[in-house]
Amino acid sequence: MAATTSPGAGGVDAKPRTSPKSVKFLFGGLAGMGATVFVQPLDLVKNRMQLSGEGAKTREYKTSFHALTSILRAEGLRGIYTGLSAGLLRQATYTTTRLGIYTVLFERLTGADGTPPGFLLKALIGMTAGATGAFVGTPAEVALIRMTADGRLPPDQRRGYKNVFNALIRIAREEGVPTLWRGCIPTMARAVVVNAAQLASYSQSKQFLLDSGYFSDNILCHFCASMISGLVTTAASMPVDIVKTRIQNMRMIDGKPEYKNGLDVLVKVVRYEGFFSLWKGFTPYYARLGPHTVLTFIFLEQMNKAYKRVFLSG
Repeated sequence: MAATTSPGAGGVDAKPRTSPKSVKFLFGGLAGMGATVFVQPLDLVKNRMQLSGEGAKTREYKTSFHALTSILRAEGLRGIYTGLSAGLLRQATYTTTRLGIYTVLFERLTGADGTPPGFLLKALIGMTAGATGAFVGTPAEVALIRMTADGRLPPDQRRGYKNVFNALIRIAREEGVPTLWRGCIPTMARAVVVNAAQLASYSQSKQFLLDSGYFSDNILCHFCASMISGLVTTAASMPVDIVKTRIQNMRMIDGKPEYKNGLDVLVKVVRYEGFFSLWKGFTPYYARLGPHTVLTFIFLEQMNKAYKRVFLSG
C-alpha cells in the first residue's frame, strides 16, 4: 500500500506564499504612478483640448497634434509634464483605493466553497470600487486639471501652483476645503461609466472576434478586444469627462460660478461649441488609455516578481 502524505509533511499541500494585501495595494498604486510618468503629456493635451473654445471663444487648438506642438513651442519640454505631481498623487489615491475596495468586496462576496461572484456582481463591485476611488482621488484630480490648464492663460491670470501639495493647500485656504471635491459627482460618474463600458465592451468584442473565425483565444485576440473596448469606453465617457474638467477648472465670476451644475456644462458646450465638442480631446484620451493600462500591468508584474525573489524565495 502506498504511503499517504500528511497535509503538512514536506510541504506537499502547503499553500504557496504570496505577498500581503497591503503590498499588493502599494504595488498597484506604484504601477499606476509609473505608467503616468509616460502618459502625462497625453493627459495634458486632453485637458487643454477640452478647455479650448470654452465660453464661445475661438478654439485655441485645431487638433490634438496642433495642441501638442503649440505647447512644446510655447512652454518647452517641461511644459508637457506640467501637473505630473498631481497625476502621480491621483494614481496613488485613486488606484490604491480602487484596488483595496475591489479586493475586499470580491473576497466578501465569494462563496464559502470558493465560488467567485457572477459577471453582474463583479461589474457592480468594479463600479463601486471605481466610484469610491474616484471620490478619494478628486482633490488630486482638481489640482491636476488646474495645473495642466494654467499654461493656456495669460500670465496675470495663472494660478501658479508650484506642485500638487501647494495646489491643495492654496485651494483649501483661498476657496475652502469643499472646493477640493468640486466635480466629485461627474468624476465618480466617469469612473462608473468607464468600469461598466470596459467590462461589457471587452467581453462582447472578444466574443465577436472569436465568432468571426479569424481569431483564436490568444494575446492578439485580447489586444484587439482591448483596443475595441478602449474605443467604446472613450466614446461613452468623454461627455462626462468634459463636464468634470470644466467644473473643476471654473472660476467665480462676480461671486457666481461659471456653471451651475453638470447639466449646465453640457447645455452650454452643445449650444456654443457644437454637439461634437463633447468629444474634444478624444484622440489623446484614447491614445492614453491603452499604454497606461499596458504599462501599469508591466510595472506591476515586475514589482511582484522582484518581491517574490527577495522576500518569498526559499
